[in-house]
Amino acid sequence: MSRRRGQPDDADINVFRQALEDAGVHRLHTNRADTGRPRRRDDDAVAERRAAATSADTQAPTSRTSDGRVEPVRPSEALEFAVPDLPYRTRTQLKRGNIEWEAGLDLHGYTVSEAREQLETFLHDAHGQRWRCVLVVHGKARASLLGKDDDYPVIKSHVNAWLREWPAVLAFCSARDADGGTGAVYILLRRRGDAV
Repeated sequence: MSRRRGQPDDADINVFRQALEDAGVHRLHTNRADTGRPRRRDDDAVAERRAAATSADTQAPTSRTSDGRVEPVRPSEALEFAVPDLPYRTRTQLKRGNIEWEAGLDLHGYTVSEAREQLETFLHDAHGQRWRCVLVVHGKARASLLGKDDDYPVIKSHVNAWLREWPAVLAFCSARDADGGTGAVYILLRRRGDAV
């Protein structure tokens, strides 16, 4: 049979605290880990983010994607790409939509050159924000519906080529049906300074 003990009185608590202090145990005043670096003040962090955003706005991203002929893909074709050293588990999580995307871009209605510019700006900003996963809706409309001679989804085909050339892209794959299916891609980005 167990007995419930009552609350210790103040004398017992003081004796216990004194024993801990004698043993060299110090009371924690915060529940945050000490990384060994001096903690930045919030004002400094805000000022640093503003300066980075201002410099990012003034520096127009240089074009990193080719504008040459691309391999056409079918409207219903699922897109998939990953760098060779990306862990299989990460790749599987991306394909299943288990990595939450943090921002999205819709390229419907853009010409190829406008879509390229929008995508490059979006990826540049996403990399600057240290986003891990983003969604790009490229659509799957055929160019022939737009009055062109080609019979394949032009923006989708170009996005497929452009993303393979972008250095910060670790992987991309067609999205789940709820997020656009084969008309959109999840893009897994390398964060600045991070390894795969």
